Amino acid sequence: MKILKYGKAICYSGYREGQSPKTAIPSKEQIAEDLEILVKDGYQYIRMYDPNDHARRVLETIREKQLPIKCLIGVDSDAEVNNPGCPWIDHNIPEEVLAQNKVRNDGEVEKLIEMAKEFDEEIIAVSIGNENTPSWGAHMVPVERLIRHVKRLREALDKPITFCEGALDWPAIVELGNLLDFISVHSYPYHYGSELADAVAVNKKNLADVQALFPDKQVIFTELGWSTNDDFSEEPKRSSRENQKTYFDELLPWLEEEQIIAFLFEAFDEPWKGDSPDKSECNWGLYDVHRQKK
Repeated sequence: MKILKYGKAICYSGYREGQSPKTAIPSKEQIAEDLEILVKDGYQYIRMYDPNDHARRVLETIREKQLPIKCLIGVDSDAEVNNPGCPWIDHNIPEEVLAQNKVRNDGEVEKLIEMAKEFDEEIIAVSIGNENTPSWGAHMVPVERLIRHVKRLREALDKPITFCEGALDWPAIVELGNLLDFISVHSYPYHYGSELADAVAVNKKNLADVQALFPDKQVIFTELGWSTNDDFSEEPKRSSRENQKTYFDELLPWLEEEQIIAFLFEAFDEPWKGDSPDKSECNWGLYDVHRQKK
């Protein structure tokens, strides 16, 4: 059963040089420039990660400019439990901080509800979280809490509800998936160490495997892409504009032929994400930080 109609989709965060979630957000003029680029290139959906001031400004711009683009938006939860398996955290988060995070996460769900009501025409679906269950995760939220968030959104909104998680992690959270309207999958052959020539085949297998878990639900991609730079890679040539183009040249015709919604990761490079502009996480954009298509 298809909940969302097929359309080109992309993850969007508009932070430019000197901007970040903790400093300054893009102006409406900058957001309008971004969205007009995406609309011109045929994108009908954008994905945003939390109901913050940046998202509000984006939704206001879509409404004021009457742009033909809809938004999938979710909450970006903080950790509610410690995860000893996370390679990026070398200490336990204090219990009082975990308790504060739980209160904060509940508040974010309420913010999402209010935003979805206010921007009913602009928001097409909502997500209860983003990568909150993998064994390596730094923002772990117990499944029972995620289920509670589903129930709260169901109670408050008449919109499709999803959860965005890695393809390899869905077998462990089928109980949660069964409560959702559609399933959202992240698939990253780049991170799995797959060869570029095999990357799209890996995406296809990831989709088929998750679809087999939920045969009666629409399964979409909410993240997939290829970085164009990576100062950490043991094979630096693996991340390049040429490889990104090769990957998308094979991926996009398949998505269109099969009418699979896939939020490409991501629209624009985000230099704020790393302490060096060469970090992989800064270089996933299909457009660079100057808004030029790679």
